[in-house]
Amino acid sequence: MATAPGNSDRSTAPRSALRIALVLLGVAGLLAKRHYVGPLQDLVFSYGGNVAVSFAVYFLARASSPGARLGPAWAAGAALLAVEAFEITDGFGVMSNTYDPLDLVANAAGVAAAWALDRLVARRGQPTVG
Repeated sequence: MATAPGNSDRSTAPRSALRIALVLLGVAGLLAKRHYVGPLQDLVFSYGGNVAVSFAVYFLARASSPGARLGPAWAAGAALLAVEAFEITDGFGVMSNTYDPLDLVANAAGVAAAWALDRLVARRGQPTVG
């Protein structure tokens, strides 16, 4: 049964729920990074938050109406623009932020990880041929 334009199709509900769960996973990573003890602890403390937030912002963009409609490339671009602008503008002038050029790399890594996971999940949801 086809749905009218503007109405949500029930088959998109599991994808939306997964995307929101992945946003929450990114938030959990941000909150948990300060408790990490182990190898590369300084790197995790310094850049883990950037990776986690960028990951969450990608899936937040994918869960939005434009992100669902325009796809993963749009979401990746929007997420990267948002997190990099936050870094460069010192938290948009609203939040205190310590600028480190490697934060830009960590942000890109978080978006790239989210994009790769999104593509992997999408591929696994496709029927196989042959």
